[in-house]
Amino acid sequence: MAGYRLTHAARTDIVSILAWAHEQFGEGARKRYEALIATAIRDAASRSDDAGHTARPELGEGVFSWRLSHSRARAPEETVHRARHFLICRRDGDMLVIGRVLHDAMDLRRHVDPYQTWD
Repeated sequence: MAGYRLTHAARTDIVSILAWAHEQFGEGARKRYEALIATAIRDAASRSDDAGHTARPELGEGVFSWRLSHSRARAPEETVHRARHFLICRRDGDMLVIGRVLHDAMDLRRHVDPYQTWD
């Protein structure tokens, strides 16, 4: 598997998503979503081709998204039926950099600045 790195914003997104899932649906749901996020990160990092990627040129050069729902079948926990989040990623050599983890109802341009560096 290729390496990956989470930006500070992506780590903050994941913490918020998991806290919300726990508050709204309980510990079991949080654990399922946590497993799905981890699986999606591994899946996106391990793909050497563009299968499953959606190019997001409006967010910067080489930026793409990976929907968590693409990884549901490989997650070790019970299925998350309505996975509505996605990873915003780009490659830095062999490293996958995950810039954000966003809900599909969010306005991407409001949450990803194409001119800002990814920490």
